[in-house]
Amino acid sequence: MNWLLILLLLVAAYLLIAHYIRDRGLFRDHVVFFGPIMGIKTDRVGFFDWFRKFKTALRAYATLGVVMVVVVSAFMTFAMVLTVSQNLVQTPDPTGIYDPRNILAIPGINEAIPITAAVVIGLLLTMIIHEFGHAILARVEDMRVRSMGLLIAVIPIGAFVEPDEEDVEAAKGMPKIRMLGAGITNNIVVGLVCFGLMFLLVGMATPLSTPLVQGVYQDYPAAEAGLPGYSVITSINGVPVTSQEEIATVMGGTQPGDTVALTAEKDGAKSTYTLTLDEWPEELADDRSSGFMGVYYYSAPTVKENLGRIADLGLLAPLYLTIAPIDAFILSNSLQLGILLTDTPEQIAWEEPFPFFWGTVHLFFWTGWFNLLVGMFNAIPIVPLDGGYMMKEGVERFFERLGWSRYAQRVVASISGFVMLMLILLITMPIIVAAVRFVLTIG
Repeated sequence: MNWLLILLLLVAAYLLIAHYIRDRGLFRDHVVFFGPIMGIKTDRVGFFDWFRKFKTALRAYATLGVVMVVVVSAFMTFAMVLTVSQNLVQTPDPTGIYDPRNILAIPGINEAIPITAAVVIGLLLTMIIHEFGHAILARVEDMRVRSMGLLIAVIPIGAFVEPDEEDVEAAKGMPKIRMLGAGITNNIVVGLVCFGLMFLLVGMATPLSTPLVQGVYQDYPAAEAGLPGYSVITSINGVPVTSQEEIATVMGGTQPGDTVALTAEKDGAKSTYTLTLDEWPEELADDRSSGFMGVYYYSAPTVKENLGRIADLGLLAPLYLTIAPIDAFILSNSLQLGILLTDTPEQIAWEEPFPFFWGTVHLFFWTGWFNLLVGMFNAIPIVPLDGGYMMKEGVERFFERLGWSRYAQRVVASISGFVMLMLILLITMPIIVAAVRFVLTIG
């Protein structure tokens, strides 16, 4: 049974169960529906009151968070305007990162987001961390919380918290802004912490010089002999080798035209390949006169050095890592960071410090990645995003002090509408231009 059939069966079972529950009116106090998405909720939210003991510290944290959200909001707006301006000059084709399916951060749909345990857990934790931020600050600012719960569509896909609408409406100024921004603040802070912990973990792994063939050069001996990528070379002409250095020593005694028997292991199976060595290409020769197999190796020490350089970027390092999934799964994996995202053959070239090490690294990466991106996206000043509601409250209070309250809604609508237009253009321009080109071609 393939995974597509299993997925279809799970979706069908979920829809039948959801329809039965809704049709019979079962569990009315604990089940709500948002379209096809089922929410399981509880009104036992008294534990949020515990955080009221730390009002002073949490208000200071949330106030600093508001400043951070304003900075991120301005950055995201500027980045969108700049990107749209560049796209007007040269619009990219709707392929790769501009493919419509890669706009949505849905595992399995977006090519850059695989369906793994680390991805699913990281996404769910992100939603919980965001919603708990709102709930905790709601109680700190004396707003009641009515319920909380999980959103389910076959699997848990998110979380929600329901503050009392009357209390939220009655709140004004900074107390309300702190509550609205608390989810974003939590996401960004947790994202930075998770990436920091991930760097610390990777620093514990020891890179090895395992002769792991990452790939072969086309039209050269290894490719013609059929040597597959991500094989580990175990011997050459019967001489055992355990490192890239040992292979270089053995190959140093060969000449172009020599024939060698290369034994390599992949997925637990060993195979022997006969290679007739060639001359080194000019761009790789470096005064070498030995025979050339036509392979290139995965270098774990080099990858660790690159990670060290990324870590040296400080607070910019997490922002840099947000492109890692795009590079690894959609582009050319030029950053060599796929090992941080999911299980890969490269793990054999590292000594793990403890069991389930790479799974822990993946969990920290995806939890950090989702938190950072969800926080940054929600900071965009568009109603109904949190950043939009924060902007709305700030503008209304500012204009109220100036006696210009009648203009506040126009300003809020103008800002939100402009940024929304930039977001829509950012998403749709490649598709629209491709459609126009197609029509013109047909014409």
